Amino acid sequence: MSRPKKERFVFRPPLYADFKPAGIQRHGSVPLSLELDEFEAIRLADYMGMEHSEAAEEMEISRSTFTRLVEKARGKIARFLVEGKHLQIGGGNIHFRGNLIRCHDCGHMFNIGFESDIDICPACGSGNLIDLAGGFGHGNCCRGHGRHGRR
Repeated sequence: MSRPKKERFVFRPPLYADFKPAGIQRHGSVPLSLELDEFEAIRLADYMGMEHSEAAEEMEISRSTFTRLVEKARGKIARFLVEGKHLQIGGGNIHFRGNLIRCHDCGHMFNIGFESDIDICPACGSGNLIDLAGGFGHGNCCRGHGRHGRR
């Protein structure tokens, strides 16, 4: 019997989670899944330029596990680019450290903690808000897990 996967920590939900090459129909293609922990590994290593040991600490995993995540994610991104696959970000055994809210009416985006409850957009006063962590099935489960985000 295999060991259960350790929970990983992701700073906040990605802004975009569904990609496909221009001119390719979405239906009929099998999506390539990039898990949220793989997305976070790419964000920390390649986008933020963090050393693997520092990034592993941020995600509360070992450096060797972090390196495996980065390699797996880079392989998937290469397949997406070379083979023209449909890439979807989601899934994995993760908790978000913070949340991102987007106003559907004015487009304003703001970071909040999971302990905060915001019902109206601070920019336009609209109540038509999109909870990005909720779109990945997270929110209540992420309250109180791990350190609070630094990046």
